[in-house]
Amino acid sequence: MFERYAIFYTPPPGSFAEFCASWLGWDNQAGRTCVHPQIADLDVAKLTLAPRKYGIHGTLKAPFRLAKGTTQSQLEQATAQLAGTIPAFRLDGLSLKHHRGFLALRPRGNVTTLNAVAQHIVEALDDFRAPAPPAELARRRQANLSERQEENLTTWGYPYVGNDFHFHLTLSGRIDPGLGADVTDALAPHLLPLVPRPFPVDQITLMGEDSDGMFHEIHRYDLTG
Repeated sequence: MFERYAIFYTPPPGSFAEFCASWLGWDNQAGRTCVHPQIADLDVAKLTLAPRKYGIHGTLKAPFRLAKGTTQSQLEQATAQLAGTIPAFRLDGLSLKHHRGFLALRPRGNVTTLNAVAQHIVEALDDFRAPAPPAELARRRQANLSERQEENLTTWGYPYVGNDFHFHLTLSGRIDPGLGADVTDALAPHLLPLVPRPFPVDQITLMGEDSDGMFHEIHRYDLTG
């Protein structure tokens, strides 16, 4: 059993996933630490400390504790059934950007399907989510949430869903814009040639957070709807 669960997009095994795991220092599929790449003038370990525990991922349903009376096995079955109702789709690609204070890969082009799929996952699996504890809600509210984000937090346990959802694969903790530009320039030649274009989204991954706060792949589900 894990402390919390989440539904993420995680890249399938291959050069893109391997580089991202190395960059972050954590392979969430294998459940092991990785040696960081050596990139001139970058302290990769320091840059990636905050997001390391997640590994490379794009959040679809944010981490949650299991609701009373539900089990991991039931969540696995429900996620498998849900994946069978969602068709695979493609994004035009991913861009490397310093956005909202951190470095991330962001989708190119039309994201209507992606956003709809994410919201469907949020809603379809919400019976498995226990209410967030007061301390977590208080921490979220420190981000000066909008009225709509506060409503999302109350309804779904996470403020950044629906119209406030912005898919991204996080690559750093918070860094200032000047350093963000330098890191982008240094990282791009190593990372961007590995990013598929167009970018397929044909699986979702059920993740579990262990007692040390590290996230592990539980199972990867094909989108076959």
